[in-house]
Amino acid sequence: MRERPDGSQTQSETADRVHSSRDTPQRAASATSRVTLREITEDTVIDVVRLKVAQDQERFVAPNAVSLAQALFSRTAWYRAIYLDDAPVGFVMLSDDSLSPSPPADPEIWIWRFMVDERYQGQGIGAAALRLVIDHVRRKGGFKSLQLSFVPGDGGPEGLYLAAGFKHTGRVEEDEVVLELPLVS
Repeated sequence: MRERPDGSQTQSETADRVHSSRDTPQRAASATSRVTLREITEDTVIDVVRLKVAQDQERFVAPNAVSLAQALFSRTAWYRAIYLDDAPVGFVMLSDDSLSPSPPADPEIWIWRFMVDERYQGQGIGAAALRLVIDHVRRKGGFKSLQLSFVPGDGGPEGLYLAAGFKHTGRVEEDEVVLELPLVS
């Protein structure tokens, strides 16, 4: 959906957006097979920036606008929108040392940001998107592990990450718990 230069939308565009954000139980059950990661374009960036977590989750992840601004100035940022069918429903950003102009001999890769819009949580979309991220990192190769850090607390993402195979490292960086998924045996 393209936004008019003044930021307004036609009534049909608004209705289509509201209708596409609804999910029936039948659709939610099969949602995981319909999740994809897509590049963010000029046509989709506004929709991605509008995605948000629930108010009580805001302490866990920065807004997507901040993430995209950081990506603009980072040579190691790799980012995608998380889609359910043709609707953007989340955002993921990696910090990938191998993208550096002079990558280190043993590059690291981290999940820098990961979020699913509050309207789409609890449907398996986050788990499916996380599997796609892990698959991307494995296909790319050259990494010993995939790391991430998170702010601990009720309503946080720890359970999602542990279910995907991430393990506690015993490290805490800037008040965030560090987890790691080994990629080599």
